[in-house]
Amino acid sequence: MNTAITGLAAGMALGFAGYFGGFWAFLLVLVLGVAGLTAGLAVQGDLDLALRSRRRQ
Repeated sequence: MNTAITGLAAGMALGFAGYFGGFWAFLLVLVLGVAGLTAGLAVQGDLDLALRSRRRQ
């Protein structure tokens, strides 16, 4: 299993652990799943999260 899938699974597991029902649980699972996927992709090197200016002087 690659790092992105592991991060997604971790986020989803945290979401299901905090699951108590309804729309808010859906949003919690969605947000934590996206956060886990983003972290996994960043660790894997497929996503660059660096904030830098594109303007050169």
